[in-house]
Amino acid sequence: MSGTASPSERAARSFKGSDVYTPDDIPEIDFPFISHDHWDHVDYKTLRRLRLKVNKVLCGLGTGAHLESWGLRSADILEKDWNEQVMLGEGFVVDVCPARHFSGRGFVRNKALWVSFALTTPSLKIFIGGDSGYDAHFCGHRRGTRPFDLAILECGQYDRSWKYIHLMPEEVVQAAQDLRAKRLLAVHWGKFALANHDWDAPSSGSRRKANARVAPLLHPLIGEKVSLEERVALSGGGEEG
Repeated sequence: MSGTASPSERAARSFKGSDVYTPDDIPEIDFPFISHDHWDHVDYKTLRRLRLKVNKVLCGLGTGAHLESWGLRSADILEKDWNEQVMLGEGFVVDVCPARHFSGRGFVRNKALWVSFALTTPSLKIFIGGDSGYDAHFCGHRRGTRPFDLAILECGQYDRSWKYIHLMPEEVVQAAQDLRAKRLLAVHWGKFALANHDWDAPSSGSRRKANARVAPLLHPLIGEKVSLEERVALSGGGEEG
């Protein structure tokens, strides 16, 4: 929420009109989920201002070192490896899952782990994809017989030369179907200018693919509330309702 996804305020600026909220607008946070340590996911200015509103942070191995140096207590950081599980209490369980990406905030890469999350609650099952290229691991995240009620997946920023570390718009719906998700929330496309495509190209591409496959794609405005009460299945997976 600082307006940039870079150590330089002149690079990777946010799109005009996307800075709708500041950290002061955010309520207390029980468990922030951090998928990896890239600048657009771990922002120093934002987390410094949010740290007193945070209960415990869930992240991959190595990411906690950044957070500790910025004032978060080590006791409040839950660092986990791929395929580990976290019990949050009262029926809330998190499976830390593999992703296909990389990490690093400077010239040295991959000193911290990049992850995705499968969150199971008493009433919902949600997949939080973070950043990841497409591969068979999305099918591997379908643990048990219960389908995901919601898949939160990135559909941008993207580039053909980044296809191994980011989803292309046409792959987002396929990944959601691999997960057997009933709904897809496509994210990571409308905040920062990180690629060379038009600002709305990721959303438009994902929407065309979703329409072709009759897949329910959620498309809220920034800050808009979305209801998940209606039960409608993605074409080709999940339960019909």
